[in-house]
Amino acid sequence: MSEISSSIEIPNRPLFKASEVCDLAKVQPYVLRSWEAEFKDLGVAKSGSAARVYRREDVERVLRIKHLLLIEGLTLAGVRRKLDEENEPALELDPPVELAVAPRAPARMAPGTRECIAGVKQGLRSLLDLLEAPLALDGAERAAQGETGSFPLFQTEPDEPLQAAARAGKDESSKSSSPRRKRSA
Repeated sequence: MSEISSSIEIPNRPLFKASEVCDLAKVQPYVLRSWEAEFKDLGVAKSGSAARVYRREDVERVLRIKHLLLIEGLTLAGVRRKLDEENEPALELDPPVELAVAPRAPARMAPGTRECIAGVKQGLRSLLDLLEAPLALDGAERAAQGETGSFPLFQTEPDEPLQAAARAGKDESSKSSSPRRKRSA
């Protein structure tokens, strides 16, 4: 398993007291209890006298946790991931089984559904055309470039106050961003 557990001889018994596990792993009882809290499946069982007892597999796991923490330098989260990876069954590389599925009859559409879908499709295409059109072109520039499409759902005439604000913004941006002050002598 690891260097630590191979050098430690675990007695051949099914159950161990917490103090015995601490002696075998050479850790303090508070360390063992903190590992119990961190690794919920660390097999702590209460006996009739309420003393904590461990199975042989738990003792081996405690030794593995100690090795991963102290020798390999992993964090508790890293140890948890490593132990989860080790405990996962190997994936079988068999080809997936194909399930036999009975063929279905083609679904029937309600009357008018095709026309409704065609209308939605046409509306989406017109939105796509609108989004692909350059935004800064006004009506005259569009006509000059050959765009004649109309969009009945959208206002195609430019809004004069917005254009005036845009022109004012261009005039302001051409000037320097911070006004210069005259020095007084």
